[in-house]
Amino acid sequence: MISTDVIVIGAGPVGLFAVHQLGIIGLKAEIIDNLNKVGGQCSELYPDKPIYDIPGIPKCTGETLTENLMEQIEPFGSKIHLNERVQEVVKEGTKWKVTTSKQKIFNTSAIIIAGGVGSFEPRKFSLKDSENFEGKSIFYSVKDKSFFENKDICIFGGGDSALDWSIELSKKSKVTLVHRRDEFRGANKSIEIVNKLKKDGKIQVETPYQLESIEGKDKIKSVMIKNEDGKNKKIKADILLGFFGLIMQLGPIANWGLGMDKKTIAVNTENFETNQKGIFAVGDICSYPGKLKLILSGFHETALAARGCFKYARPNEKYRFEFTTTSKSIKKRLGVKNDKQE
Repeated sequence: MISTDVIVIGAGPVGLFAVHQLGIIGLKAEIIDNLNKVGGQCSELYPDKPIYDIPGIPKCTGETLTENLMEQIEPFGSKIHLNERVQEVVKEGTKWKVTTSKQKIFNTSAIIIAGGVGSFEPRKFSLKDSENFEGKSIFYSVKDKSFFENKDICIFGGGDSALDWSIELSKKSKVTLVHRRDEFRGANKSIEIVNKLKKDGKIQVETPYQLESIEGKDKIKSVMIKNEDGKNKKIKADILLGFFGLIMQLGPIANWGLGMDKKTIAVNTENFETNQKGIFAVGDICSYPGKLKLILSGFHETALAARGCFKYARPNEKYRFEFTTTSKSIKKRLGVKNDKQE
């Protein structure tokens, strides 16, 4: 059994920042995430796309934000358990017993759920044959942009991701954008750019069409698309990208006796505690009046939740608020030896 002050469920930006906020007040945390890497949706869905609303950082990618957060929590030495799902949470006396899918057992005073929107996976092409090409010629996210350079790419979808990646990848590849409707659902600016690229012959746009069949054995050579009138078109393509949105699954969280509001967890706004004492929820998975699903909102929620954890982890101590600029104890935890090193 592993003992710790707080278990953080979710290694996305908000979960990582939770470790920082817990660390500076002297609490030890361990992180559990069912993905195979840190960063959550930022790393999984848009590692190369710029983020513009992080205070003090005019622009950064999801990957850069994750790297910076990892550097920020390094002084606290928190262990990160990846490819593991929290299966069971049981109250035992004043502690929580947390069991994972790998049968690891944790004993903890408090839990912060920072699991984004729960477990997620992309909606996939409905053709059976498509499964044979996944990870080789068919993808549902762009993790390494350079892999898609100098290719014949067919992108399916009508939302922001489909539009944004059509624009980006058309700079170094031949791109065909296919959508089952004539109208796109993305940002107006992105639609304008796609229409201009189409007019300039830099992107081929096919609407309203859907994928009918795939040609190729080990690798895709071309695809057949079909419209509502039964008209077929053959398109040369060696890469298919599908952006049809995500299927969200709360998984075992739904069975933990938490106050659920649809697929989110209701919390108070004093410290983001749920109806279960000692369990807190922050980020996209929590709900309250006026909730904004922004990373910066999750950071704020995390700061308050960490302080809420203190009374469970240190019941005989009174929490004393300190500023990082002046607190010697916080500087010590951060490994700052003197002012010159700051």
